[in-house]
Amino acid sequence: MPQYLKLQPRGEALMFEDDNLTLSESRGILRHIAHKYARQGNPDLIGTGALERASIEQWLQTEAQSFDVPSAEMVYSLDFLPPSMRQQDGNGDGDGRDVAVVNASSKRVTAGAPAEGNMAAGGNRLQKEEEMRKLFEKSKRELEKLLDIYEQRLEEAAYLAGDKFTIANLSHLPNADRLASDPRSRRMFEARKNVSRWWNDISKRESWEYVRSLQRPPPAAANNNQKQQQHAPSADEQRGNNYQHQQGQQYGAKVDVKSN
Repeated sequence: MPQYLKLQPRGEALMFEDDNLTLSESRGILRHIAHKYARQGNPDLIGTGALERASIEQWLQTEAQSFDVPSAEMVYSLDFLPPSMRQQDGNGDGDGRDVAVVNASSKRVTAGAPAEGNMAAGGNRLQKEEEMRKLFEKSKRELEKLLDIYEQRLEEAAYLAGDKFTIANLSHLPNADRLASDPRSRRMFEARKNVSRWWNDISKRESWEYVRSLQRPPPAAANNNQKQQQHAPSADEQRGNNYQHQQGQQYGAKVDVKSN
């Protein structure tokens, strides 16, 4: 809206005002809130000494530079991929050919359309799903390399920046929550003992469970079925809406720092 663009000319999804201060980057917002309001919340979030803060900053930068992009790409690609995507074709040569993707695309061909149109539509969908599968696999490989590093680090400490929960852990929550809750990507966390223990710890914090509860559709949504049927979104529109919702959850959750 115009009044928002006056504050954020680029129209980004995140904006924070505190008196005369305006911030538009999620980790900068975390740093500011955790520091300014440390006595009203959790003083450990930002660290209580130079060494603690240096460690927090190191792992916060690791999340920003190495975790955020591949995890966000995986979250995005999962919305385009079918629920089952690990079945290979019968030759067993491990070429990555995905039977579930092919079948899912075939079933979504529009009924009643001309045969040529069906083939084109099915081909486009299959091409998109194949593109998303490759993105998923590429991002998964990148993220697994990083999680191997996390596994070693978490052998030495309870959390990434030490033995206290900090914003370095908090910043991982949104994307990791989506991946750990999806059976197609959950194994990355479960297969690593220390990462699994770390994730179970931070994801079950009362403050994060509260943030997750805020993402539930309002009760009134259940009574709007008729309106939704009047303008039902296409599959691609729905996937786009889901992705926008996930990004809103990601940025909104990162601002919640009232941890116990």
